[in-house]
Amino acid sequence: VRDAIEHGVEVRHVDVNDSIWDNTLEGNAGPLALQLGFRQVDGFKQDWAEILAARRGNRFSSVDNLARRTELPKRALVILAEADCFQSLEQDRREALWAVRRLPDSEDLPLFAIQRVEEQEEENIDALPLMPLSEHVLADYQMLRFSLKAHLMRFLREMLDEEGVFSCHDVTGDMEDQNPKCKDGDHVICAGIVLTRQMPGDAGVVFVTLSDETGVTNVVVWPDLVKAFRAEIMGARMMVVEGKVQRSEEGVVHLVAERIFDRTYELDRLSEDYGTQHARKWKGRHVHRHPRNVRVVPKSRDFH
Repeated sequence: VRDAIEHGVEVRHVDVNDSIWDNTLEGNAGPLALQLGFRQVDGFKQDWAEILAARRGNRFSSVDNLARRTELPKRALVILAEADCFQSLEQDRREALWAVRRLPDSEDLPLFAIQRVEEQEEENIDALPLMPLSEHVLADYQMLRFSLKAHLMRFLREMLDEEGVFSCHDVTGDMEDQNPKCKDGDHVICAGIVLTRQMPGDAGVVFVTLSDETGVTNVVVWPDLVKAFRAEIMGARMMVVEGKVQRSEEGVVHLVAERIFDRTYELDRLSEDYGTQHARKWKGRHVHRHPRNVRVVPKSRDFH
């Protein structure tokens, strides 16, 4: 997905009216677009996707209409709603979940089976509050392992700016930039989501790739530091690194780590219920831990 975006290809969200199981490349006669398939949705089964595509016809008109025509189990519909796959029906993720929750269970008891109707009766209910963008992004990461709406780090930028934390682009700059913001030897602090961790050969050096809304930064961790910060290096999904910029004449940039912090818990700030659960302090700031953190950010790709 990242490669497609970098090459100017439009990437379209998984959708009940447009997707099949596999990702598909569309637009032979015009601009290319990558339509994401149901294989991207965590927990969604291929046979469900095949049933959905086979019974779609001219398109589904509503959640009720889709449920009736596909006869998919309610669990499948909940997964689709949580993954925001009803966008073509112009329903917010929260509205789609509400509509799915109203549906009868997949297997009715015999006594009540006769009461099941093709479409649910209209209810007069107040409009649900729209889900904040940060919550949408969290849910996307949980269900798809990425988000097309925004990068997680975007919502923490104000806090990080206050702490003097540089963005990845600030540290790395552009290859052709003759006057980069961070020069060779500068001491900086950078933060990002951990994409990869590598420990090639037997030298004990670890290379970490951090990502934020501006780009990526490559971090070098020498063996002595690996021993001191092993827990942070191996466990952090959001990492803050203090160190020195190493910029070669060819423009290749690394951040040589001196101190490393696991700041994964900061992702709780993206949730609407932030501050209502277990409190914790970091540099005088109260934070809390949320079990959803385990799935907010997918595991990095680690190579040894």
